[in-house]
Amino acid sequence: MLIGVVLVRRKNIICILLSGFLSLFMCIGLSFDKFKDLTLFIEKPLICLVLYILFTVILFIFIRFLFKKLDNYSGFKDTSKFNFINKIINVLDNKPFLISFCVIILSWIIYIIAFYPILMAPDPSNQVLQFFGIDNPYSHISILLDENMIITNHHPILHTLMLGVCVKLGLLFNNVNLGLFIYTIIQTVILAGTFSYTIKFMKEININKKFRLIIMLIYALVPIFPFYAITPVKDVIFGSLIILYVIMIYRYVNNYSKFSIIKSLILLILLILFRNNGFHVIILSLPLLLFLKYKNRWKLFVVFSITLCFYFSYNKVLLPYFKVTPSSPREMLSIPFQQTARYVLKYGNEVTDKEKEIIDKILIYETLAERYDPEISDPVKNKFNKYSDDKDLNSYFKVWFEQFTKHPVVYLEATLHNTYGYYYPFKTSWVIYSKYKKTLKNNGFDYHFNDMKSLRKSLVAYGSAFPYIPVVGLIANIGFNTWLILFMISYLFYKKKYKEIIIFMPSIVLLLVCIASPVNVYFRYALPNVFAAPVIIGMFYDIIRRKEVRKNEK
Repeated sequence: MLIGVVLVRRKNIICILLSGFLSLFMCIGLSFDKFKDLTLFIEKPLICLVLYILFTVILFIFIRFLFKKLDNYSGFKDTSKFNFINKIINVLDNKPFLISFCVIILSWIIYIIAFYPILMAPDPSNQVLQFFGIDNPYSHISILLDENMIITNHHPILHTLMLGVCVKLGLLFNNVNLGLFIYTIIQTVILAGTFSYTIKFMKEININKKFRLIIMLIYALVPIFPFYAITPVKDVIFGSLIILYVIMIYRYVNNYSKFSIIKSLILLILLILFRNNGFHVIILSLPLLLFLKYKNRWKLFVVFSITLCFYFSYNKVLLPYFKVTPSSPREMLSIPFQQTARYVLKYGNEVTDKEKEIIDKILIYETLAERYDPEISDPVKNKFNKYSDDKDLNSYFKVWFEQFTKHPVVYLEATLHNTYGYYYPFKTSWVIYSKYKKTLKNNGFDYHFNDMKSLRKSLVAYGSAFPYIPVVGLIANIGFNTWLILFMISYLFYKKKYKEIIIFMPSIVLLLVCIASPVNVYFRYALPNVFAAPVIIGMFYDIIRRKEVRKNEK
């Protein structure tokens, strides 16, 4: 009886904390959606308090209801009153990878045909220009180590080389479209293969057949997946690697299979090579596994040590040797730059001449207030003085701190305004790359679409409308994805399944990276978390249905 009372109290406390946390997100989101600042908190505190209490009560009731349902969860039944559905489920169960891969590819073919050869976005277009030594914006961000080497590490070198080599293959046949299409095929196979592997993995951990069928259909029919499969942004392959990384962590936490040093090392190195923040994901999640008392811990330590050595050797030795310029310091300074810009906009009359001079050495003071966009830092940071040195930056940060002490609220507003969409589910800023980009064409590459304009319009209409479809559209909702992650972590914490929470660390790190990013609620930045959500939900179900000791666990 006493244990039951303690559990109920623990459940209530965690439900209250989670609902209070999410309610704070709601109030922040409402304030910035309506007033573009913290007016709801500062000038309308009574209304804010009433809303906060109302949200908290509603969310508490709903979250506690879900907790109770999960407490009694015994798994979905693999039954259906429709025989043909049962047959489909059984076919998928027999060959989960092959069937999933075929279904996904067949469903995506219409996108591949309509947007042949590829859906170029601004970033990959400029990466191709870098590969061929053609002038482009990203080669001017930093001071080049060698003027003859204009490829920089602003975008991962490996991804730039992949794109460039594919285009070069096409040029061998005097056909740029062919080269771009080769890249499309490579990326599509990687993404479809990763998704198919998650279906196979979920069979391995005994996730029910019907759930696996639903996930396969989501991968096949939800437009975000095929649209990004044929868009050569670096985040797609990185998102695939994140899924495999989460599965690797899950296998280790649950001791499901033998730990392979070679496979794990290759995966970690690829994470580093395909995204500059891949190392941050590793360094803030993998070491937590070293605290688990498993016999494979020494292998994990070896893998982690080699990964560290590779990261520093790659960035400090290999890239400088080939005169590859590192990414600009400005990429890490979106938050303070936005805070300074908002301060100048609101309190420019208080900025002294000395402060103006110091800020001007970094960001060009005269037009700073005009350039400020509260939801994207690019207009501000694009004027970063690449010739500024450490002394200039140190002086800037002294001014930054002094201004913070004078008006801390404006700093808080700047950060919240630039990030609230990542944790407020009613802020939808949906981006699929669907328009023809002329960057390559304007630089002598004969990249062009086919004549299927009507088909493209239909697919774009479906893709653009999808996030606004009730319930189903939440699959593409970034704020909802954050809430889902926090909900699953909270429930596992309530169940004292602490080691399993490590599985969510990559998602948390990627969320923090989004918050530090230059754009509010930008889907491409949140793409790895959205792509990984189905398999993470499957893992969550596997965890909550288990007894304290799994029968097949050694």
